[in-house]
Amino acid sequence: MSFNVTTHQLVYKHSKVADAEKESLLKRYDITPQDLPKIMLQDPAIKQLGVKAGDLVKIERESKTAGKSAYYREVVEG
Repeated sequence: MSFNVTTHQLVYKHSKVADAEKESLLKRYDITPQDLPKIMLQDPAIKQLGVKAGDLVKIERESKTAGKSAYYREVVEG
């Protein structure tokens, strides 16, 4: 039996960023993917997303004080 880490209550929602959203995000902030924080391809939270190195992952966090926030990470190989 294997444990699915994405169903744990302490793991925030991770999703693959579509190419159109990726281009829009990079243009809006005038950045490149290399400017973003990194997430390893082997990270258990993104293994089931079907991402590859160079893709972007959106992490949605909820907070009682800040509401909902989105964070972006570039997928890199280990």
